[in-house]
Amino acid sequence: MDSKLIFVARKILLVFALAALAPTQADASEQTDAMTPVHQFVDGFNKGDMKLAIAACTDDASVIDDFSPHVWKGCGNWAQGFEAIVREKSITDVKIILDKPRHVEVTGDRAYVVASVTLVYKVKDKPKELPSMFTASLHKEA
Repeated sequence: MDSKLIFVARKILLVFALAALAPTQADASEQTDAMTPVHQFVDGFNKGDMKLAIAACTDDASVIDDFSPHVWKGCGNWAQGFEAIVREKSITDVKIILDKPRHVEVTGDRAYVVASVTLVYKVKDKPKELPSMFTASLHKEA
């Protein structure tokens, strides 16, 4: 599967769910396929290889995060904003700890992934943790 992230968020802003209409969880194979670009993004981020992380995204990805301006068009634009805030606030040793996905739904060539994450980092050498949610909407490309 050659999926790309088209939406990334560390925190869920708003989720509407209609339980009666919700499809069942994805099977193991579909879940593995859907998680591939998520793992690529996290692995690249954790290695400090933003090019690898960004390669998991489509060019028109929308990114929502908790630092200003909060919304970006394109993972590359988000990465520039992230790198600027890291420098500005003297943040170092940033890593994403990705938990097992809480929800993976696959419908045809689309997937929706929700996973708990913890952002671990240091501010002026003091360890910090930020528990969050990672939400991605994916589209399988040819």
